[in-house]
Amino acid sequence: MSADHNHKHDSHGHDQGHGGHDHDHDDVGYHATVKGYLIGFLLSVILTAIPFFLVMTKSIASSQAMGIVLLIFAAVQIVVHMVYFLHMNSKVEGGWSMLSLIFTIAVVVIMLAGSIWVMFHLNSNMMPVHDMRNMP
Repeated sequence: MSADHNHKHDSHGHDQGHGGHDHDHDDVGYHATVKGYLIGFLLSVILTAIPFFLVMTKSIASSQAMGIVLLIFAAVQIVVHMVYFLHMNSKVEGGWSMLSLIFTIAVVVIMLAGSIWVMFHLNSNMMPVHDMRNMP
C-alpha cells in the first residue's frame, strides 16, 4: 500500500486529502471577479473625480459645506473600497471580519471624540493671554 492511500481526487481533479474529506468552501461568502474589481475601480474613479471637480471649480462657496461634502464622498469611497477590494461583508469568515471592523470603527470614534473633547476643554480652560505691550 502506498503513502498516498488517503489522497483522492474528485471529479474535477481537485485533491481531497485527509481521508477523502471534502472541504466545502461555501462559507467564504464572496468570490472576487473581474467585473467586481472593475465596478469598484470605476466607482473609486468617479468618487475621486467629483470632489476634485467641486474643489477645482469652487462650486460650493462655503468652506464648511465643502468640507462636509468632501467627508461624505470620502466615507462613501471607504465603503466602496471595503466592499469591492477588501471583500468585507457579514458572510466572510463567519462574520468575524465584520465584527472586527465594527470594533475598530468604535475605537476610532471614541479616540477621535475624546481627543476633540480634550482639545476643546484645554482651549476653553487655558489662562487668557494678556497683551504684553502694556506690561511695565
